[in-house]
Amino acid sequence: MYAIVDIETTGGFADTHRITEVAIYHHDGMQITDHYHTLVNPGRDIPYFITGLTGIDASMVKDAPLFEEIADEVLRQLEGRIFVAHNAHFDYSFLRKELEEAGRNWSARKLCTVRLSRKIVPGLKSYSLGRLAEHFGIIITDRHRATGDAEATARIFDLLLKQDADGVIAKALLRSSGETILPPNLPRSEFEKLPAASGIYFFHDEKGTVIYVGKAINIRKRITGHFSGEAREWNRSNVRNEIHQISYELTGSELIALIREAQEIRRIWPRYNIAQKFRAEEWGIFDYEDQQGYCRLAVTPVARGSHPLISFASKGDAWNFMWEKVQAHTLCPRLTGLQKGSAACYSHAEGNCLGACVGQESAEAYNTRVRQAIDEMGASDETLLIVDKGRTSEEQSVVLIERGAYAGFGFIPSAGQIERLDDVRPYIKSGRDNRFVQNLINSYLLEPRSGTIYDFSHEV
Repeated sequence: MYAIVDIETTGGFADTHRITEVAIYHHDGMQITDHYHTLVNPGRDIPYFITGLTGIDASMVKDAPLFEEIADEVLRQLEGRIFVAHNAHFDYSFLRKELEEAGRNWSARKLCTVRLSRKIVPGLKSYSLGRLAEHFGIIITDRHRATGDAEATARIFDLLLKQDADGVIAKALLRSSGETILPPNLPRSEFEKLPAASGIYFFHDEKGTVIYVGKAINIRKRITGHFSGEAREWNRSNVRNEIHQISYELTGSELIALIREAQEIRRIWPRYNIAQKFRAEEWGIFDYEDQQGYCRLAVTPVARGSHPLISFASKGDAWNFMWEKVQAHTLCPRLTGLQKGSAACYSHAEGNCLGACVGQESAEAYNTRVRQAIDEMGASDETLLIVDKGRTSEEQSVVLIERGAYAGFGFIPSAGQIERLDDVRPYIKSGRDNRFVQNLINSYLLEPRSGTIYDFSHEV
């Protein structure tokens, strides 16, 4: 009747990341009846900070099956069952995407143990999996691994079923149809002409005023998600009733879509782009000296007026960059903020840390390598051209970074080799460099999702 699921992944977004582990527990409404587990080869690198969190690295998944090889078994484990997970949308979106790419169609009614717990067990300070397990007296034996977290979620769900005197779960299932419901004032013809392509999109009200700007790899799919039953923030707000028209701008490249979304939000300031207006949009790496004289590094949000060594568009990108510097310069994970605690870091036992965390390496010797890493974080003077897919098969998109600063984007004919930067310049629409755009580009250069990077520094 229920499939209680937890997955581990290479990152936080189903459109750009892959599954590395799956665990599924079956519950018949009375008790846990069976379980399934497997590691999955994601077919791509696992970021260092993900390995630090889950312990899953490339060697563990090297001989594991690809998702397409287990798709039929996963589908068998899920089919005909109500999908249950902690923060269900995350796990559901990844599994649906992986199954879709393997050629399998699957959808299910969903239950989220976070939402259910808030109603069935009100008054808790936190509804994280760890805190809920602690509240119910459940010990999670393998935290941040699919089996341990799925088992804990299954046991929590079992207790929620037994404590649900007001029928919260039954009411949640009635709402979980997943049916796409268009806004009442939006003609279906407006929706049906939306493209399944990368770009930015605009929601307009009755007067034509832009009330929301978004970006997507697949505009049609993204907007469908806004209007589905699982998009509760859109269903709660008045924005649905105010949408009378949708317009869009194709970009081809995801990077250009990110840049254009940021620029348009800051140009228009639509009233429903609340998160982009107020959230901490930057994560930076900062340095300081501790009481023992060791130069330390830390990944923290960038506050107004602060000056990081380098900044990124997300915490994950900043952590991943830090891990690369730790490995490249034999730095200590604890003294770079990647590991908590006061004892020796885990890399010390493996011989990858020379002991600065326990005083076995002098501050002078350690700080020399830290300064080398910091020097590499300075402003770049590189001139790069990022070439990616265009809006049609006859063109390519280009983003120009000149002397380390964003210079603009454009579209060039897809035929022919790019040999000289001057051949491309006539196609570039100049753009203003700013810190936010630099963060987006830093994050992209750290882990390019697609496209080719040409270095023209020698021409400038």
